[in-house]
Amino acid sequence: MRSELGADTRGVDDIASEIADRVLALGVRVCTAESLTTGRIAAALGKAREASTWFAGGVVAYTDEAKFSALGVPRGPVVSEHCAEQMARGAAELLQAEVSVAVTGAAGPEGAEGHPAGTVMLAVHGPDGAEVCTVQFAGEPADVVEQTIRVALVSVLACLERLAARTGAAQ
Repeated sequence: MRSELGADTRGVDDIASEIADRVLALGVRVCTAESLTTGRIAAALGKAREASTWFAGGVVAYTDEAKFSALGVPRGPVVSEHCAEQMARGAAELLQAEVSVAVTGAAGPEGAEGHPAGTVMLAVHGPDGAEVCTVQFAGEPADVVEQTIRVALVSVLACLERLAARTGAAQ
């Protein structure tokens, strides 16, 4: 997942539009599980073409307890790749989606759980399992959130492109 993270310079709406095109061709549903982005990834997807047919919804689990109870994250550190992966799996199960994206981390201004501000863990769960990574962003908390939204959408698109290549779905 890391190679595609910074390569795409399009705007969020353009990336979400391409996600819509891809999921409509594939016939899959997408969902989100968000912490530090507080539903803004879901909002971007919900604005895309025909979202009512493919966007299953999103879970904003901002507090630790929300992650544990709503998404089945085991008690323990929540600024972790393991947490992001479980958030993605939990949302996919809860919302019955084939593809899910989850983000957790420390947007700032302070770090959390031993991680510096700007640390983001991201997971994309698809039919072949989950891809998880940690990214370090610079800037104010608002900048970290904006960068996280873009990277999450680019990561979903990359997952869908791999799925399309594997299944031979129209490009």
